[in-house]
This record gives sequence, structure tokens and C-alpha cells, in this order.
Amino acid sequence: MNIDRYFSETNGNICFTREQGSNFAKKMADDFNPLHDIDAKRFCIPGDLLFSIILAKYGISQHMQFVFSGMVVAGVQLLMPEPAEEIHIADEEGREYLRVKREGNISCDELLLQNLTRSYVQFSGQTFPHILVPLLAEQNVMIHPDRPLVIYESMSIDLDRLDIEKPLIRGDYNRLGVTGKRGTVELAFHLEDDGEVVGRGKKHMLLMGLREYDKDATEAAISSYNNSKTSFSSK
Repeated sequence: MNIDRYFSETNGNICFTREQGSNFAKKMADDFNPLHDIDAKRFCIPGDLLFSIILAKYGISQHMQFVFSGMVVAGVQLLMPEPAEEIHIADEEGREYLRVKREGNISCDELLLQNLTRSYVQFSGQTFPHILVPLLAEQNVMIHPDRPLVIYESMSIDLDRLDIEKPLIRGDYNRLGVTGKRGTVELAFHLEDDGEVVGRGKKHMLLMGLREYDKDATEAAISSYNNSKTSFSSK
């Protein structure tokens, strides 16, 4: 997975254009969240792109936790600090967007980096509608169809060992908690290499502006999402 085309780097700082962020979401993650549309009013850079850059620059640790604290917009310059057990990704004004905690051994094996990044990004990008819609329907709620707001909150991966080559991510269970108009989603997964379980992980997301479930509106939102995919692939 070549991610260099999806960001620019100058003097150790990285930044993104809307086109780079949107193309990564659609081409690499198959993620058509409207927040990543080039002309979106609330446009933000995909969290999975930040995850991919961290792995490319700092390697893979046995235990990794990513906590997102802000939405990165196009043009923001992010400073890449020296490697450490705890890495803080902030802009030139000191505003923090991502905190990464790392423990255990570290691998910079190119094959492992490429395969783990690809597998996670593809898994992560399938959240809507395959995972979210059934969860929301069970709780009789839905995402606001005109102002969908699904925020990547955190993710953790724990690997038993690093002498692996082609880890594949498989989903385990999904949970949704709803409080008023807010929802929290937990997606649990494990990693397999040659049929052996070699690690586990969890992804957490925050849903804002939930409303009462409406079957017709949900189906229309899914149709609009799928139409966006079809339209993009036909270009």
C-alpha cells in the first residue's frame, strides 16, 4: 500500500489536501462517509490515513493505542515527533489531534507494514452500512440522514508476536450504546496469520445527532451511499 501520494511532507511536517484525504478514503478504504467528500462542509482527513502514516513512520509495536482528539482538516500542518513510547501528533500551534501509546517490540518489516495497514484499513472502511445499520436498527435509532456524524474515537491493537507476514483482520463482535442523541460503538476483531490467531484489537466510534429509526429514510441513506460508490468507481 503506497500512502505517499495521500499526504505531503516538508521539513518533518505533514499536511493534506481535500483531494488526498478523500481519495484515500474512497480508493484505499472503500469508505464513502460524507465527511470525506471533497466538498463536504465538515470535511476531515480519515483517521485511517493518520493510522497508516504512523505505522509507516514509526513501525508496528506489539501493543498500540490510538486516541483521536480532533478532526484534521485540509491544510493543517502536523508535526511528526521523534519516536517514543507515547507520541503526540499536534499542529504548529500545539493543538493535539492524535495520541499514540506504544509498548513491546517494534517491527519495521516492509511486508508486515504493508499487509497490516491494508487489512486494517479495508476492515475499518466497511463500518457503514454493513455494521452500523443493523446495530442502530436494534436500538430503534438511526444516523441523521442529512447531517451524518460518525467520528473515529480510538483504536487498539495487541499482537502476540511480530514474526508474521500477512495478518488478516476478522471481526469478532459489535456493540452499540445509546444515550439520547449520542451513540458509542465498539468493534472487536482479531488478527490471523496463516490460520493462527496472532492478535486482537478494538475500534471505538462516536455517533452524534441520532434520531428515531425510520426504515424508509435508512434505506434512502444506504441507497445514496451506494450511489456515491458507483458514481466514484465509474469515473
